[in-house]
Amino acid sequence: MVSSEKPPVAKRVPMERTHHGDTVIDEYAWLAAKEDPDTIAYLEAENAYVEKATAHLDGLKETIFQEIRSRTQETDLSVPSRKGDWWYYSRTEEGKQYGIHCRLAVTPGDNTPPQPGDGGPLPGEQVLLDGNELAGDSPFLSLGTFDVSPDGRLLAYSTDFEGSERFTIRFKDLETGELLPDEIPGVFYGGTWSADCSTFFYTKIDEAWRPYQIHRHVLGTPTADDVLVYEETDERFWIGVGLTRSERYLVIHSSSKITSEVRVLDALDPAGEFQVVAPRRPGVEYSVEHQGDRFLILHNDGAENFELAEAPVTDPGAWTPLIPHRADTRLEDVDAFEGFLVVGFRRDGLTGVRVLREGREPYEVSFPEPVYAVGVAGNPEYVTDRVRMGYTSMVTPSSVYDYVLDTGELVLLKRQPVLGGYDPERYEQHREWATAPDGTRVPISLVKKKGVEGPAPCLLYGYGSYESSTDPYFSIARLSLLDRGFVFAIAHIRGGGEMGRQWYEQGKLLQKKNTFTDFVACARHLADAGWTSPDRLIARGGSAGGLLMGAVANLAPEAFGGVVAQVPFVDALTTILDPSMPLTVTEWDEWGNPLEDPEVYAYMKSYTPYENVTRQTYPPIFAITSLNDTRVLYHEPAKWIARLRATAEGGPFLLKTEMGAGHGGRSGRYDAWREEALVLSWIIDTAKAA
Repeated sequence: MVSSEKPPVAKRVPMERTHHGDTVIDEYAWLAAKEDPDTIAYLEAENAYVEKATAHLDGLKETIFQEIRSRTQETDLSVPSRKGDWWYYSRTEEGKQYGIHCRLAVTPGDNTPPQPGDGGPLPGEQVLLDGNELAGDSPFLSLGTFDVSPDGRLLAYSTDFEGSERFTIRFKDLETGELLPDEIPGVFYGGTWSADCSTFFYTKIDEAWRPYQIHRHVLGTPTADDVLVYEETDERFWIGVGLTRSERYLVIHSSSKITSEVRVLDALDPAGEFQVVAPRRPGVEYSVEHQGDRFLILHNDGAENFELAEAPVTDPGAWTPLIPHRADTRLEDVDAFEGFLVVGFRRDGLTGVRVLREGREPYEVSFPEPVYAVGVAGNPEYVTDRVRMGYTSMVTPSSVYDYVLDTGELVLLKRQPVLGGYDPERYEQHREWATAPDGTRVPISLVKKKGVEGPAPCLLYGYGSYESSTDPYFSIARLSLLDRGFVFAIAHIRGGGEMGRQWYEQGKLLQKKNTFTDFVACARHLADAGWTSPDRLIARGGSAGGLLMGAVANLAPEAFGGVVAQVPFVDALTTILDPSMPLTVTEWDEWGNPLEDPEVYAYMKSYTPYENVTRQTYPPIFAITSLNDTRVLYHEPAKWIARLRATAEGGPFLLKTEMGAGHGGRSGRYDAWREEALVLSWIIDTAKAA
């Protein structure tokens, strides 16, 4: 059921652009004028229409919100991680939107993390930063940096109250609780301390929101005196700065989508000059870790799926293989500790962990479930006898383990609480394989409640870009679908990295359409295999996954009963043609450069969703965006929905704009739950599962 009131009609103002002899008339380009009162009025009218069009879902939406809330342990505490003489952790309190960051002094001789009890404050804790106090009356808060100095005395943190991803850094004396006068505006995520804690390195962004400069700030000095340490002049490259776990080296990492270059500096000499590990070469990517008298280099030079090499710190460009390349295994990361290494990899569409200890044969840590995701996380200490790991599956809530090296024991420290009697034995997960038009087998991960028979309503999620892998994961909110008889599925399509580097290469540039046809193949496989039917299958994706949503809606609208597109990159050609827009130039290695290459222009024009809306019958579409998004600008989905309404049959087509948020949507957890409850209630209603 949808409101009988007519939706807003966007005015048409023809604007012309010509590239490579092709002239395009864009009647909705005016929506890009964010300061135009007509733009804001139109977005607000769309929001009002969404409220009326979904008013019949208010009861279901509130029910789902309460389900999410009732299953969540609202007062909770993360597993503390040790760094020096302190246990660091964060906790949440019932009724509060944001986390509270704390620490607790380590009891001498005790290496066991303190037990969280009921999730409330730990006796003797020190509150470092309370996000609720920090946010105050602001409807949005994002922390870009939270970094305690190596000696534990100082905290550097940065805040964004708009969603624009431009942060302001502040410094706090953790011994007195006082804020220092130092304040640095206009910075990007991250930053790092020097080993002597005198200096903080941070990243500036340019007008295109590209992190391009590393600056050095000496505490207690005017920010006007901050020194520019490094500037990346190639507009395809992003930069960041960090400190190795050993705290021996500062590292500047500069990378495009296909090339990288790393610089290092003795962390005890913050005023020194950074040295290049290996000069950049097109197509060669590498990262650097430090251990003892060597650097560890994970690279793809002659190794498509990457290999691990080592090099003396005195000659970092002299790489000697340590773990050679394997065609069936993609090496993803390396964590260095005193006396051992842990390497993250993926094989056959699943993640894994490999341990290398001095004087022992390398081995892999095994896990029992057929579909899961595992990775190393939360290990700030360089000298340790155990490794912290995160683990989840589609039925197993997020779990934190300590892997004890001497015994090989996996010690479960915490499993995400799911209140209300959740029993994983009531659900089952599966791995299916669809066949793409070119014969490629595409994996699908599924979960459903036991006893649910097909064809059932189904939510199919996809992303498929930037070699980003959508690994199996647990979701409390998803239970509101599963308990209503839904199948939830993830399409591990090309353009992602689930099956190795080649999987990514086959879903980018002039092979990008494989991403879309893979997803359609997954949808049709689920229907043909009896899991669902096209009219009950809802597709969902966000950002580049939103481009996927728009492309498959054009390509095979009959395969879907509805589409949810969040912050969707649906006007890709227009954006990638404009190098003045945020992130455009850095994206050319992913999509191609349509400004210079007519073949790329024609190829992108043949698939970008906005360009290819036609007078055919589309399923219902719900697009969600944010006014302050700097990654996918709000006007892309606004133009798309306007064109769908003016051109296509079917629908309805809804556009909801968060007027005070960024790319990640609303920041407070209760606000985010309410937004998710709206989306899930729309999915349930559209799939006729209510």
